[in-house]
Amino acid sequence: MTTTDSGLANPEAEASKAGKLSLPALTAMVVGSMVGAGVFQLPTRFATQTGVYGALIAWGIAGLGMLMLALVFQTLANRKPKLNNGVYVYAREGFGVYPGFLSAVGYWASACAGNAFYWILIMTTISQLFPELKPALGEGDTWLSFIISAAAVWGFFFLIRQGVKEAAAINAIVTVAKLVPLALFLVLVIFFFKWDVFIGNLSGGYDVPGGDSLFLQVQGTMLVTVFVFLGIEGASVYSRHAKKRSDVGKATVTGFLAVLALFACVSILSYGILPKAEIAHLPQPSVGSVLEAAVGPWGGAFIRIGLIISVLGAYLAWQLLAADVVFAAASDKDMPNYFGRLNKHGAPANAVLWTSIFVTAILFAVQFLHNALDFTLDLTAALSLAPYALASGYAIKIALKRDGYDITKPDHRTRDLVIAIISTVYTLFLVWAAGYVFMFLAALLLAPATLLYYFARREQRQDASPGTHVSIFTRPGLIVFIVLVVFAIVGLVLLLTGAVQIAPPAPVDYYNH
Repeated sequence: MTTTDSGLANPEAEASKAGKLSLPALTAMVVGSMVGAGVFQLPTRFATQTGVYGALIAWGIAGLGMLMLALVFQTLANRKPKLNNGVYVYAREGFGVYPGFLSAVGYWASACAGNAFYWILIMTTISQLFPELKPALGEGDTWLSFIISAAAVWGFFFLIRQGVKEAAAINAIVTVAKLVPLALFLVLVIFFFKWDVFIGNLSGGYDVPGGDSLFLQVQGTMLVTVFVFLGIEGASVYSRHAKKRSDVGKATVTGFLAVLALFACVSILSYGILPKAEIAHLPQPSVGSVLEAAVGPWGGAFIRIGLIISVLGAYLAWQLLAADVVFAAASDKDMPNYFGRLNKHGAPANAVLWTSIFVTAILFAVQFLHNALDFTLDLTAALSLAPYALASGYAIKIALKRDGYDITKPDHRTRDLVIAIISTVYTLFLVWAAGYVFMFLAALLLAPATLLYYFARREQRQDASPGTHVSIFTRPGLIVFIVLVVFAIVGLVLLLTGAVQIAPPAPVDYYNH
């Protein structure tokens, strides 16, 4: 029990402690953030690229890279316990105010794009469950789908603005509920597993004339693995809500290892049910289609219902993560004070409001694209990579400077440095793999968003004591801004001239290709 100096109970401190998140709750946030829509699409996504060998190598590479990233967040949580809302603050502390601002906005935009993806997928899945609705709902790209999705976005807005604790509790329940269909899938797939089919899917075609090399097969899966692991930083972002700071790193690594095992099993065991070519042409969500092939139509329906539950839980977690980062940036005076205001429930109401507005705007914009589902998925992954790379770079920096390390005690500085270097190389490779189109799109978003940074710095000038100078940009920050503007201008010109296209000219049938 928390007591005052007189030994009497301190009700305020007790209430504060009672409202904090425990290790299981933090772990649930990590799992809930990562186990979303992606896992239900893995069989077909992998089968279109590779076979069993390629899948094992891909998960090995992605697992190692993402584990290094998870360990980076654990290291930063332990070495910098006073820093909260990790993804944003680590970039700010390591590379300056403006790069930190860009990291916060990029992470926020990534979460918003991901939330738009979720609603598009929900509409598509409903049309799979009820074929009679497919003409009206399409693949999440009709105006009826937009209206329903937008209404749902604002329904969640009114839920979240009631307070983080209430929404986090709901997310923990949903996390448990959505794992049940996946657990049943694994049990049934193991029961109906066919070794002869599995052996036939080993190579994926690299050993036949005209087949892609094993390297190209593995390369084709890399960005898919990025998307399914988004949310790995969940516990770090919620660090200020943790009962014990040491729980943040534990929750991150524990949640990651559990999710990695789940993802690998779902994709690899599916090769024991159907030939690779058939899996590659299954309608999405392909986990449901694989189970349907094994046990009958009820399996597909059961998984699709689980998908909807899973996506709703992931949406809630990501909406919280996005709003919390915007709130943190405003609390550090790197965004206008407007975004740092709390309502009577203690929720960052304005941050949640503009997150909902942004998600709605993305849903509206993708109605004019032919491949809304693929576009929002790729945009989500691409926008998340720079914040991850900056956090990894900061881990290198503190290890080199021994910042946060106790020189009087044995430490693991060398180990931490190696982990941070591997994580940085991996994330920079993924930035390159995402392609220049999304680099231009990111610049087109971040360059005008700099106005928020300008207004925040102007507020600091007004609040500063007489004689204190508050510059808009440091010299490195100004260089970053100039490069960003150049990228945005080049990207805009290329888009307007048609040299770069966001979407292909012909419709893509995502589920029945």
